[in-house]
Amino acid sequence: MQCLPGISSMSLGRAWVHDMQNKLEEAAKHGFSGVEIFYEDLEYLADSSPAGRSQPGLKSAAAAVRSMCDRLNLFIINIQPFSQYEGLRDRSKHDARIEELKFWFEVADILKTDIISIPANFLPESEITGELNVIVSDLQKAADLGAARNPPIRFNYENLCWSTYIDTWEKCWEVVRKVDRDNFGICLDTFNIAGRVYADPTSPSSRTENASIDTAASIQRLVKMIDVRKVFFIQVVDAERLTEPLTKDHPYYVEGQPARMSWSRNCRLFYGEDERGGYLPIKELVKAIINNLEFRGWVSMELFNRSMADADPSVPSEHARRGMAAWAKIKRDTQLSAPTGPAKNIPHGHHSFFMPSASTTNTPRKSLKHS
Repeated sequence: MQCLPGISSMSLGRAWVHDMQNKLEEAAKHGFSGVEIFYEDLEYLADSSPAGRSQPGLKSAAAAVRSMCDRLNLFIINIQPFSQYEGLRDRSKHDARIEELKFWFEVADILKTDIISIPANFLPESEITGELNVIVSDLQKAADLGAARNPPIRFNYENLCWSTYIDTWEKCWEVVRKVDRDNFGICLDTFNIAGRVYADPTSPSSRTENASIDTAASIQRLVKMIDVRKVFFIQVVDAERLTEPLTKDHPYYVEGQPARMSWSRNCRLFYGEDERGGYLPIKELVKAIINNLEFRGWVSMELFNRSMADADPSVPSEHARRGMAAWAKIKRDTQLSAPTGPAKNIPHGHHSFFMPSASTTNTPRKSLKHS
């Protein structure tokens, strides 16, 4: 069992600026084995067809992406993000989202992926509830619908560091445990973990008050508490330290938008890009997940950065190059011997995913060694 490198399609450039085929070609050219498909890419690809963003148009776009990935020997890790779903106060909106989810199932079937990613809701408190029983019930509904499919669909739930209620991995893990479905797991995203416990973009120091101590304690809890069988894939990302606090006069400030979200949309970096201002304790997190938790599976580079909307045609190639350089650093820092070329031994289709081996999941947790 090995780790393999993936990258999200939007990390290679935003859909309204950069062509999907070119982005996928650059991912394959630079050695990525798999891709996360950002729904936005399907929408903009559908715009080029007579059917547009209708359901038939989106299905055609999904079929085109599947064909591209087949030709390039790229595994489709998941489709994401199915956002703003759980905890809606207006239950008619919840019902509408369920119908939308059923369409996502059809798109997933066409893409031949079995994972749909759900980020924790970040709508205002006036629109969503923080009642855990409602959040869990909504996610159980999605999981049960996915499990009834043939083949089944799995879900990857992820805290965002600016989510209204589920903003830490601990809260996310509590939800996953309470949902208690085999096809419902957690996404460990290094940016969203460190972006909440360690970073504060509104502070002059760019850090929380007890950043280092709290982060070390959080990492220790993660290794002790997380069941690695529930980690379907991981996302590894850093972010740049701002030179000025992200307050009202900052160029990235957006009225009504959480500061961490504004920071996230503009300033994420690939792993190990210290020269670009990366400062989060991502190395410690990655070593905890791969070396101590003994995760094996897809390691995805999920970047958000202002450079993704740059019209320079070199962006997809440059981002793919930087992403693969990050993967090389991850392998070095964790002493992985994973292959870096196309995943020729992985059949496309549902359930051709990596799950931890029995020896891994039955191994007692090791004590975390800081370095």
